[in-house]
Amino acid sequence: MTVRILYFASFREAAGRDEQRLDLPEGSKVRDLWAALAASLPHFARFPSMPPAAVNRAYAPGDTALADGDEVAFLPPVAGG
Repeated sequence: MTVRILYFASFREAAGRDEQRLDLPEGSKVRDLWAALAASLPHFARFPSMPPAAVNRAYAPGDTALADGDEVAFLPPVAGG
């Protein structure tokens, strides 16, 4: 199956792009996608746990099953004042 990953803020800078498509094994979950990204992008590996995620624009926990064509975004931490 193929999912579309959207990158925002520091994640976009680390990935060097706004989005990408990634092939995953059937039955993959959001946490599996995060693990794959953390294995390939050092910036992502620095996080002690998976950041909040959205699947098809709705918040989704790590155990959410992904389907072909899903849009996934991980929400980077932000600092403000």
